[in-house]
Amino acid sequence: MIRLSVVIITFNEEVNIERCLRSVQHVADEVVVVDSFSTDKTQEICERYQVRFITHQFDGHIEQKNWALDQAKFDYVLSLDADEALDETLEKSILEAKRNWVGSAYKMNRMTNYCGDWIRHGSWYPDTKLRLAKRSGVYWGGDNPHDKLLTHDKSKATHLKGDILHYSYYSIEGHIQQQEKFSTIAAQAMFSRGKKAPWYKLILNPIASIIKDIIIRRGFLDGGAGFRVAQISAMSVYWKYKKLRQLWNNT
Repeated sequence: MIRLSVVIITFNEEVNIERCLRSVQHVADEVVVVDSFSTDKTQEICERYQVRFITHQFDGHIEQKNWALDQAKFDYVLSLDADEALDETLEKSILEAKRNWVGSAYKMNRMTNYCGDWIRHGSWYPDTKLRLAKRSGVYWGGDNPHDKLLTHDKSKATHLKGDILHYSYYSIEGHIQQQEKFSTIAAQAMFSRGKKAPWYKLILNPIASIIKDIIIRRGFLDGGAGFRVAQISAMSVYWKYKKLRQLWNNT
């Protein structure tokens, strides 16, 4: 059986981290937590478990996760966020993968809990993520803050049964605040790559986001929660392009 490092980055995650740590107890041969100097009880909670707790300056989601990946002791890694946990089916799937590893990497679905409701449609599900892999074969890429684990050889990942349980937002206000923050980071990342924001994208892209989430991906089946998720996602798209236009106007 292979030995597995579980790697998690944190900052002020006292609300979430214990749930995450409990969920990986049976699959992890070591747990590495890379923390960007939390001021709450994150470290205290981690010390209740057999966790290797490391502090490191946060320079961006992608940068922090790549640095954290390098801290793993074992060649095989499972990467999780502090607000995520494994469900029982996924735990069993990972244990089976440890016993009989095939291919280069594994992906799995992620299901999000939004203000107490599980979102099973729209853009938030199945939200497939590659998270389990041989360390030397993967790296974190994408655009901040929307990082994603990628394989160097672009090989196809094996899909595991079960879900990552993502406890995203505990209030609508928190969701709006986070999306406003993320839209700033996304606009800056797009600006650094020279991407433009023509005026029509401020109108058409949010509308397209709503249509995709509510109708095409059947977000309406999640009721009021599904509509709120779609509405705030569209707002975030608008903010992103508005802020990108402002960056170009200020140059």
